[in-house]
Amino acid sequence: MNYQADVCIVGAGPGGTLLSHLLAKKGLSVILLEQNAALGQAFRGEHLNEEGETVLKNHQLFDAVEALGILRMRKLEYYTEGRAFKTIVPDEAVGHLGIHVPQANLLKGILQETQHFPHFSCLLNTKVTKLIVDSLGRYTGVIASKNGEIIEINSQLIIGADGRYSTIRKQAHIEIQKHKHGFDLLWAKVPAPYGWEPSIKMALIDNKQLSLFTQVGGFIQIGWNIEQGSFPQLRKNAFTPFIQQLSEQFPELSDTVKEHIRSWQDFVLLDVFSSHCNCWGTKGLVLLGDAVHTMTPTGAFGLNSALKDADCLAALLNKDTLVHFNVQDFQQMREQAIEEVLATQIEKEQTFAANFISKAS
Repeated sequence: MNYQADVCIVGAGPGGTLLSHLLAKKGLSVILLEQNAALGQAFRGEHLNEEGETVLKNHQLFDAVEALGILRMRKLEYYTEGRAFKTIVPDEAVGHLGIHVPQANLLKGILQETQHFPHFSCLLNTKVTKLIVDSLGRYTGVIASKNGEIIEINSQLIIGADGRYSTIRKQAHIEIQKHKHGFDLLWAKVPAPYGWEPSIKMALIDNKQLSLFTQVGGFIQIGWNIEQGSFPQLRKNAFTPFIQQLSEQFPELSDTVKEHIRSWQDFVLLDVFSSHCNCWGTKGLVLLGDAVHTMTPTGAFGLNSALKDADCLAALLNKDTLVHFNVQDFQQMREQAIEEVLATQIEKEQTFAANFISKAS
């Protein structure tokens, strides 16, 4: 089966989904491809900062997302020896220190405002296997497998919004520079105890960052930094002494941790790295978000940078600019801001322990 569209966007994450909306709103025909059978199944960040919030509000999408469920963080606390010694509250004009938005809520909120456009379609369970290139070296479409059927999508522009392991980037032979940060991350989720306030809590264990993020639905997400590459050896050790460190820092979580984190298998390991590409695309093809500049979880910048990428790229695209679009215009618009964010992440990682040097007595 063959499809035709002005734009083919690969990856229905936050960046790809927002870009689909913005381009469809401009009257372009858009096909959005997602390799998973349902939206929101891939691992992605879930915290909006002021930049991401502003992008959604500027395009009248925030209310639709909020109606599905969000949670504003009311304070940031630093803990040691089982108690908070430093508390940061938001600026009154901002009203939060970040907003938890479940990925499914974000994507659904945007798509429900997009699906009424007759020239937009979203194909799930559709995995791109090959790029189509013409005799002049311009990319003109993709070959994909949809529910086991081979399909072809022809378009004037292909957008690779398919994440840190981007198929589109690999198929286009665009080189990536990866940077390790000296740590990996263990994720876990537990129900919040009664009366737990929406907050971000930080602690230092073995000179490594431990973070708690309150989530929509009465949960707490735990992010535990460990030495890079250490998990295979770590899981050979006894589990109880390791998890006891969490309960000692946050005694009010002792019961829920004991009930819901019982073994190493209750953690999800994230291979932490950042990356960047010197080339953000080529003739007929553009990359955005993690596909072109992967970020670490530090500071929750990745989601918001992808939304800003989509916002900026959409401003450059219309029916007249598609065929002759110069990807360097987009790269020049965003590259410096991305470099600054990556530098900020490194600084935050290197200075995190300093927050615990002068503890309250």
